[in-house]
Amino acid sequence: MASILVIEDDPTTREVLRRYLTRAGIDVVEAASGTEGMSAFLTAPPDLVILDLMLPGIDGLDVCERIRSRSEVPIIILTALGSESDRVVGLEQGADDYVVKPFSPREVTLRAERLLRRAAPVRTPTVLSDGELVVDLSARRVSRAGRELAMTSREFDLLAFLLAHPDEAFRRAELLRRVWDWEFGDDSTVTVHVRRLREKVEADPSRPRRLQTVWGVGYRYHPSGGDR
Repeated sequence: MASILVIEDDPTTREVLRRYLTRAGIDVVEAASGTEGMSAFLTAPPDLVILDLMLPGIDGLDVCERIRSRSEVPIIILTALGSESDRVVGLEQGADDYVVKPFSPREVTLRAERLLRRAAPVRTPTVLSDGELVVDLSARRVSRAGRELAMTSREFDLLAFLLAHPDEAFRRAELLRRVWDWEFGDDSTVTVHVRRLREKVEADPSRPRRLQTVWGVGYRYHPSGGDR
């Protein structure tokens, strides 16, 4: 049974999420503050974290950063802050997904289930490579020149998809749908993850050779054959 840690100070929200997640066959651990959340995470690392940004004690962004420094566990942030910049900050701290309050608990459950499925190991061993960059789909690991790169679940999925479709240009909305199964969402999510990936897989992120911008369209992966 998959386990989810819900870090949320509002007891009603925790109760609703617990009810829906439990109904989906997921074990739920609850925490009412950032401090309690970190303690619960370190005591029994979950398979996924649902994290409110506005928390007493340690705030949600700090909790997200601390978790990400220790683990690549998928993180869904809950925020009442509706501006694009607030959502982007959460993604830049390593979150995999976000939901703006008020939200549908069924939608949160579906997003959690999708992230859990994507974080599960792929049964058929498959390796994609481009020069020194190697993406192991079976182990969900990425390495460059023999050094393993830390990847969130969202980053891994995006890189693997683009690498599997070399030199094909994709619109941001299409990537949301085909990579993460989002029928709706903020296109800036793709932009943030591309920027984070460039910092990890490009020799010079300011002059990307692999993850190229197609102006007026979106992005494509251009095999470089190396990091010259």
